[in-house]
Amino acid sequence: MDWISRMNTAITYLEENMTSEIDYAEAAKIAYCSVYHFQRLFVCIAGVSLAEYIRRRRMTLAAVELQGGEKVLDVALKYGYSSPTAFNRAFQSVHGIAPSLVRADGVTLKSFMPISFKITVKGVEEMNFRIEKKGELRIVGVKITTTVEGGQNFRDITAFWEQVLKSGQGQKIAALIGDKAFGENMCGVLGVCVMPGDDNSEFDYYIAAVTDAPVPDGMEECTIQAAQYAIFEAKGALPESVQNLMQKIYSEWLPTSGYEYGGGSDIEVYSDGDITAADYKSEVWIPVIKKG
Repeated sequence: MDWISRMNTAITYLEENMTSEIDYAEAAKIAYCSVYHFQRLFVCIAGVSLAEYIRRRRMTLAAVELQGGEKVLDVALKYGYSSPTAFNRAFQSVHGIAPSLVRADGVTLKSFMPISFKITVKGVEEMNFRIEKKGELRIVGVKITTTVEGGQNFRDITAFWEQVLKSGQGQKIAALIGDKAFGENMCGVLGVCVMPGDDNSEFDYYIAAVTDAPVPDGMEECTIQAAQYAIFEAKGALPESVQNLMQKIYSEWLPTSGYEYGGGSDIEVYSDGDITAADYKSEVWIPVIKKG
């Protein structure tokens, strides 16, 4: 419940600052997590990026003021837009009409209310997990740098996997996998989100293998810090099965589990097989610490 309360307090901070500059780092501090984790948690639980939520809320409030007779330029400046053109573009993206038309007869506007986090007991699907501790892991592979802002990471990572698989790099990475040198559960190609600094929404995403082999040309190595992980199995075609599992972890498991997000890197483990098959199995590893 503390976790839910902190997230709701962070939402209160956002709502109280809709007409001023919102500090993502301050919102994350209220929620007791890094900017990276706050934005990642937000999009997985709310189903919309933090930036998109703020934009929708601001345009909802702006529409009310315009209907009340306020001038477009005044409202644009109030909600942080330095030019009428930028405000007009943002307003139309939410409401589908220009801000100058809000008082016309028959106009339909959209209203996005403040979000509130709560625990919902569903009990439809069980979530099997195990807790494991891992020491430092040396991974070798290829990487991109992306950001959780606007959900850009989902688009970038999907495209990155397609590129790596088509280029044949995926097979080269798979060939690096150590012969159980790091344990049964790490013998797969990994997707690794390397946690950034506390006030940074950008992070490196590796497609890699745990190995003690030399680094091939065109690849690089990274050391993943020791951590305790909650490990979940995803079943189904990629990337939907992993994305759906992540949402369930954050919205259903984490708030009631007795664990909190810990320091470390998120890891996905992909076994050999047809990634489009309904019975394809992969794993999601979330770094956690026990509350209290």
